[in-house]
Formats: sequence, C-alpha cells, structure tokens
Amino acid sequence: MLKVNFWLKRLIKEWLFLSSTIGLIITSIYLKRIPAYTIGDVEILTVIFLFLVVLKGLENTQILTKLAQSTIKGRFIPLKIILLTALLSAFFTNDIALLMLIPLTLSLNIKHKDILVILQAIAANAGSAILPSGNPQNMFIYWFYKPSLTEFVKTIYPFSLFGVSLLAVFCLFIKPDSESKRINPEIKPNYKAYIILLFLMLAIILKILPLWLGLVVLVYAAVFDREALKVDYFLIGIFFAFFGLTDNLRHLISVSSNFKDSVVVFSSFLSQLISNVPATLFLADFTADWKRLLWGVSIGGYGNLIGSLANLIAYRIYKTHNPEHKGFLVEFLVLGYLWFFASILFYMFVVS
Repeated sequence: MLKVNFWLKRLIKEWLFLSSTIGLIITSIYLKRIPAYTIGDVEILTVIFLFLVVLKGLENTQILTKLAQSTIKGRFIPLKIILLTALLSAFFTNDIALLMLIPLTLSLNIKHKDILVILQAIAANAGSAILPSGNPQNMFIYWFYKPSLTEFVKTIYPFSLFGVSLLAVFCLFIKPDSESKRINPEIKPNYKAYIILLFLMLAIILKILPLWLGLVVLVYAAVFDREALKVDYFLIGIFFAFFGLTDNLRHLISVSSNFKDSVVVFSSFLSQLISNVPATLFLADFTADWKRLLWGVSIGGYGNLIGSLANLIAYRIYKTHNPEHKGFLVEFLVLGYLWFFASILFYMFVVS
C-alpha cells in the first residue's frame, strides 16, 4: 500500500508525464492506431538519456561545485554568479547549473538573494539557448531539423546576448555585504573519467562522433558507477509520450498556412501553458521553421514557473530555504515576464 501511495504521489508531481501519457493513450484509442516512431525519435531519446547519465555522474563527483566555488569570490560576485550560471547552462544544461549554483548563492552574505536567484533562473534559460547541449528542447531541434552547429548558434545567439546583457545591468544594483560562507565539497576521484565522457557526449550531440560510441557511457556507468543511472526517467518518458502524441495529433488536426508567420509568438505563449519542452515536441510536426520555433520556445522559458523546468527548480530550492518569504512568486513572475515581453519585442523589432 505504501508503494502504491508513493507512486501515486510521484505521478501527480510529474504532471507533464502523466498528462502526455494519458493524451497518447486516449488519441491512440480514438484513432484505433499505434503511433509511429521513427529511427530519428529513437536517436534523440538515446542521446538525451546518455547525456543525462554523464551529467548525473559528473554532478555526483562534486567537481563542478568545487570549480564554481573557486570562481565566486572577490569583487562583482552577483555578476560572476549570473555569468557563470549562463555559461554552465550552455554546456551542462540549465537544470544542472541551477542545482549546483543556487545553493552557493543562498550561502552568500548578500542583499536581495531572492532577486539574485530569480536572475539565475533567467540566466540559465538565456545561456542554455545558445548550444544544442543547453537544454532538452535544443537537443531535439538540433537532431530533428539537422541544422549545422554554426547555423544553430548564429540563429539564437542574439537571444542569449540580449538576455544576459539585461541581467548584467540588473546585477550592478546587487551589492555583497561581506565574504560568503565556504562549502567544502568532497571530490570523488572518478571526476576525470566523467570529464572525458562529457566531451565524448558533446561531440556526439554536435554530430562530430557517431552515436554508437555513446555505449561507452552506458558501459562505464553500469560497471563502475550505477548511481549515475538514476537519472530523470520521467523526462525520457515525456519525450516518448509526446513523440507518439504528436504523431496522433497530426491525423486529427491541421495548422493554417499562416501559422509560420506567428510561430515565435504562438510557441512562446504555448510554453507558458505546457512548458517549452512539450511545446517544442508538439509544434515540430506542424512547422519546418526551426529558427522561429527555437526563438519561440527559448522566449517561452521566461515568464511563469511552468515555462521552463529551470524556473521550477529555482523556485523550489529558494522556497525550501526561505518558506516564510510570501512574495517570492510575485517577484518571480514580474521579472520573468519582464524578460519574456522584452525578448518578444526584441525579436519583432530587431531580429525579424
């Protein structure tokens, strides 16, 4: 009975997985068909799983926390935190960057920690957009539409640059009080192996090396570090369910030919309702315009807590440490939507 209650609570918590799976089942029954999964779908799922394994193993070694702590000291601490969050998000995903850096931020003797944590969430969304390795929707777009790395970065770098530039201005108004408390993480000796595996996976994601070499990651984790296999399988499940769900939906609905002119706005607002990863998976079957889709779901990461998993992570960590702070959600929404609408205007009047 206890196990039933545990999994019931977990499924309710993982509402995206639950809703997408139910949607897949209902549409399959209604259409009386089994959704079609392509080789490309399997490749994308494999890449995401292997990358999550490497990131989990690297996170467990504590080496990233140690490197971050050595950087966050001296002058301009808030600015360093924001820039480091954006940088790490591009290579290690926005989720990992926030899980690693927000606890360090909360250990600082600094004013306006609440604002700084919100800015970190924004920085994670801004920084992660610039590379395919930054977040799941980027990996999907890169593998689904198959643009070159140069074309991908060239398309989205103005978004990241604009977002981080606004953040740098805000950081000038946050002053540290004194030296922060130090955290002394215990570095595990296998960190060197995971750094090598990280570069291997980055080369695979960027299509420099073939996907089959990713078996090295699986073999290493299975033999030497099974803790690394404890990744977010619900995220994998969300991708699997949405691949099938969108295939079913293509048989039910059609999108107007004028849709391409509003991909950015439509995908950014849809992200506010169902999060930017599901929005990407849903809309990919209805548009070939990956550039506008990339911009839209990147903007959609700002705004409310649902827009991006990174937002939920930042909110949860802060509220766990400061449960008495009643106005944090309002602050988060105000700043999040400031970047959301500023980025839409920036795209409309500067980029498009």
